[in-house]
Amino acid sequence: MYKIINNVKDELIINKSKFISFAIYISNVQMVNDVLDKLKKEYKDATHICYAYKIGNVKRFNDDNEPKGTAGMPILNVIENKELDNILVVVVRYFGGIKLGTGGLVRAYTKSVTECLKLCNTEEERQWITFQINVNYDNLKYIYKYINETYIKEKSFDNIITLSIKMPYDEYLSIKESINSILQIL
Repeated sequence: MYKIINNVKDELIINKSKFISFAIYISNVQMVNDVLDKLKKEYKDATHICYAYKIGNVKRFNDDNEPKGTAGMPILNVIENKELDNILVVVVRYFGGIKLGTGGLVRAYTKSVTECLKLCNTEEERQWITFQINVNYDNLKYIYKYINETYIKEKSFDNIITLSIKMPYDEYLSIKESINSILQIL
């Protein structure tokens, strides 16, 4: 999964309709509601304000009176295809007088979101694990072979050394057995 690290706004004109897209980092549903309230006030004269968001396993979308499945779902599909999380994408549409049809609407919303997301910088969203290990002085050098020192958040020296570690979970899984074998030497 990836998260955006900058919020963006983009505008597109498709068959005289104006599509204003917003990609916004969010961490909870309250943020979604706050952003939507703000945009609905700012663009109160818009024909449609459609959106989709994803926060972990929570996914929602809204077509805002566009034909069912022509706006919110295409927005969500782009979010999922780009493997994004913690994101709200809103598309404000001003009708330009030319009906696009259901296929045209799906293409227009997909294109406007895709173009908007091209402007975002993303980074991989990793799960982290925090744990402590106790190691004797002789084995400390072996621990450093497997754990990047930047992951060590705290050290305590007594009869044994206690290390408080925070590291990416995927890296932890790959070194877990090696670390456990060193610790069994104690």
